[in-house]
Amino acid sequence: MTFKHNFKKVLSATAFAAALVVAPAANVSAATNDASSTQQSATATSQDQQASQDQAASQSSVANQSSSTSTSSATSTSTVKKVAKKKATKKAKKTSKKSTKKTTKAATAAVTASADQSQATDQQGDAANKAAEAAAKKAAAAKKAAAKKAATKKKAAAKKKAAAKKAAAKKKAAAKKKAAAKKKAAKKSTEKAAKYWIAMRESGGYYTARNGSCYGRYQLLISYLGGDLSKKNQERTADRYVYGRYGSWVNAKRFWLAHNWY
Repeated sequence: MTFKHNFKKVLSATAFAAALVVAPAANVSAATNDASSTQQSATATSQDQQASQDQAASQSSVANQSSSTSTSSATSTSTVKKVAKKKATKKAKKTSKKSTKKTTKAATAAVTASADQSQATDQQGDAANKAAEAAAKKAAAAKKAAAKKAATKKKAAAKKKAAAKKAAAKKKAAAKKKAAAKKKAAKKSTEKAAKYWIAMRESGGYYTARNGSCYGRYQLLISYLGGDLSKKNQERTADRYVYGRYGSWVNAKRFWLAHNWY
């Protein structure tokens, strides 16, 4: 604004000088003085304007320098920020990459560990199953062996019992047979004694004794002997007669004792 105002004053002074050329000579001196005064004033104004311009330029330079400094500083700050941001981004990427790599590695290790653990668990499970199968087979074999042993033992016991029963039956039969034989022997002895007793009463025991129609050791009718007077035939014929008539020599003796004959 100051520069424009001063410039207008300069233009007025110029116009005034031109007027002096046209104006009458009478007024030339006054005009010259006024022009000189005006020129001085314009010069002063011009100097003031120049000073103002210099000051403004200085201020502008300072402002420009300040602005440049500010801009440079801002640019530098921006550059630093960009570099820092870039470094931070690069560092963040590197850290992220490293973290990702570490995480991946950890995940891989975890997966591997899990797989190993799963494999170990499977192996343990297989080992446990095999051990269980072996134990089951062993138990089954032991059970089978025990059953076989029990069956063998039971069979042996049954066999022993059967043998004992058979032995007892045999012993009982033997005892019965022995008793029967003893009884038979006793009966035979009794029979023999009764037969001997009758023979002694009838003939005194002689096979050739004769009393009328009776002959021999037991005084049988000669007709009973059938013409055979031998000892053997006398014994056989006497037994046949007594067992046929009385059932036994004991009964014949009993009859003889009652009737004095048989």
